[in-house]
Amino acid sequence: MKGVLVLNAGSSSLKFALFAQDGSLAEQPVLAGQVEGIGGEPSLHARDAGGARFHEAIRLTDGTDQNAQHRAALVQLFDWLARHNPQLDVAAAGHRVVHGGETFSAPTRIDAQVLEQLQAFVPLAPLHQPHNLRAIRALAELMPSIPQVACFDTAFHRSQPRLAQIFALPRELTDEGVKRYGFHGQSYDYVSRQLPGLIGERANGAVIIAHLGNGSSMCALREGRSVASSMGFTAVDGLMMGTRTGSLDPGVLLYLMAQKGMDLDALTALLYKRSGLLGVSGISQDMRELLDSHAPAAREAVDLYCYRAAREIGSLAAAAGGLDALVFTGGIGEHAAPVRERICRLSAWLGVRLDEAANADSELRLSGADSRVAVLAVPTNEEWMIAHHTVALLSR
Repeated sequence: MKGVLVLNAGSSSLKFALFAQDGSLAEQPVLAGQVEGIGGEPSLHARDAGGARFHEAIRLTDGTDQNAQHRAALVQLFDWLARHNPQLDVAAAGHRVVHGGETFSAPTRIDAQVLEQLQAFVPLAPLHQPHNLRAIRALAELMPSIPQVACFDTAFHRSQPRLAQIFALPRELTDEGVKRYGFHGQSYDYVSRQLPGLIGERANGAVIIAHLGNGSSMCALREGRSVASSMGFTAVDGLMMGTRTGSLDPGVLLYLMAQKGMDLDALTALLYKRSGLLGVSGISQDMRELLDSHAPAAREAVDLYCYRAAREIGSLAAAAGGLDALVFTGGIGEHAAPVRERICRLSAWLGVRLDEAANADSELRLSGADSRVAVLAVPTNEEWMIAHHTVALLSR
């Protein structure tokens, strides 16, 4: 049986999902999980379609060279997949690639020229793009006959009008590519495709999808196409996140440089690793832990998260020309009922009303009978979306 391997490579992890393709692409992966701890004490965690879980320590090459470490992680992963599902033949690989710049607005088959172009976008996503490309190169070395496809977080948002993309900066900077790109495109793509079957014609109206998790963003849609996003030039913009600040007055950065002597590395760590839920609470970046905590700082972190989300909904409703549906997805969006309740309460002026029982049970449809806006919690499936795009592109 043929299969499609989906890879999402980070600095110290390699997430994977293996989908069977027997005529049509399976909705759920045969195996999924991640190799984590690359560069330290790596281990593999996985689950199969029946829910059985697997865990084992693995041995990678000695040394700190990240290219060698990722290549070794792939070797171990392929060995493990062969042992656990020997009848499945990997026929193609789809990769999550964070940045496609203005060049790539659709999934793209990877060759040497494409890889060179993607390398040029590393400065636009320095914490993600290098690791995405490292996995592509490693797989090309190990299995050169397997076609590889890049699916871009930014591509879904290329439909936005120009005014939604540009900053109030000198035109030459805009022309160089300093503009709003938006991210989490695979999630928005998947969820938007589910909406016509759930809410009918409303799916073509003003829709806001809230992808809430350790990384959080929102997207406004019209006719199922992105018209505005909370994330901008980088994935640190917009909503408050697990450890990221979200939108921040740039004057704060100037102050920290001038008065605190913070350099590029210190500011990067502050913006990406030390802020958000973790920074405000001083306790954790995990929303579940904060919701269970009685500490005032934990409550304030959750309240700020919800407040910022509600403000963003108001902004995106303006960009979309109204609000016909509000859709929650992502780890927090799908499972944290108290967060959904607070955000919806703050958005009541837009006609949002929750069915409290449905929300408490995290049902698919959350709207109250008196809600003018359809409210839903729709599970996302970014891995399947990448596999789908990979199969669709290679079959053309």
